[in-house]
Amino acid sequence: MDIPPCIDTVVLQPTPFCNIACRYCYLPSRSDTSKMSLDTVRAVFSAVFASGWSHPWLTVIWHAGEPLVMPVAYYEEAFSLIASLCPPGIEVRHAIQTNGMLIDAAWCALFRRWEVGVGVSIDGPREIHDANRVTRQGRGTYDKTVAGIRCLIDEGIPFHVISVLSARGLRAPDEMLAFYRDAGITDVCFNVEESEGDHVSELFSEEDAAARFRTFLSTFWRKSRESAGIRFLREIDSMLTRILRPDEAAGENSQVQPFGMVNVDCHGNVSSFSPELLGLKNADYGDFIVGNIHTDSLESMRQSDAMRAMHRDIAAGVAACKAECAYFAVCGGGSPINKLTENGSFATTRTSFCDLVQKVPTDVILEALDRLETVLDDDMLVRSAS
Repeated sequence: MDIPPCIDTVVLQPTPFCNIACRYCYLPSRSDTSKMSLDTVRAVFSAVFASGWSHPWLTVIWHAGEPLVMPVAYYEEAFSLIASLCPPGIEVRHAIQTNGMLIDAAWCALFRRWEVGVGVSIDGPREIHDANRVTRQGRGTYDKTVAGIRCLIDEGIPFHVISVLSARGLRAPDEMLAFYRDAGITDVCFNVEESEGDHVSELFSEEDAAARFRTFLSTFWRKSRESAGIRFLREIDSMLTRILRPDEAAGENSQVQPFGMVNVDCHGNVSSFSPELLGLKNADYGDFIVGNIHTDSLESMRQSDAMRAMHRDIAAGVAACKAECAYFAVCGGGSPINKLTENGSFATTRTSFCDLVQKVPTDVILEALDRLETVLDDDMLVRSAS
């Protein structure tokens, strides 16, 4: 690990606590009400900025648990603190992923003031959403999440939604599309329900899961383009840039690079690679913790036994992917957390997760491009004949 890292993402866990209890959640400590202190925020960004490893455009993601259970004033202080530490030449962009239930005018004022990227988790219409996204008492959360989305729209705050696709959602592309249009949602991301941590997805045990997602995505994409409403579909629009980039432009996957991504829990414990590793347990890798921001330097963390062991095995898996997978150029070696959860080792290749979220969108796009090329070729033949 002689090449210096390039930190392009810092994932912070302001609190592991979540105000709801999604049935597919993998987080082990979502009842823990611990909070990240501003001293920890200061320590993180003092270290990141002093290291010289920060990317010129640094994304800070406030994640894990439900970040909005912390007060608006906390983020105002944290954002101001980070801005005061940020050296010239680095631009920091904050992003928050929320269940949306606590959004009100005060939150929207904060989002507007700091140009925060906002992602709201909503799984679709009431029946689909409330099947898994429930309160701790088992009641549906749909109404409060939709109220939060309406507040964002009324306040003119840009946002996207992330919808977890379980078996029910995969059968309903038309219903999902109608829901987004009726709700005024224009930017959509899909997360196929996956196996992570202690959660084992039922989808991944079904042989036709990839075929069903392919049908869903093809149908949703085609129909979303037939009339106005959906402006951005991550599974297509983000993948297009990777498929169509010049051959000489290297693909990036920060999840397989030591400190490409720095993940910090509320106590200052630091991990890297997949953010979902933070809080999980594994004796072979020191529970994925490479150090603590209050007691260890980033350089000592980079050289730690845990980081070296993870990087060794992740790199072996990436090399194997590159050698045997035709889709390597679009994914850059996959997601370490999914390799570990599904296959039992970082040093592996194919997962059900990559079959769905990498291969299916790529195939859908390439098939569409082939159809377009055929149409253009036929049109040119007609023109030349006339």
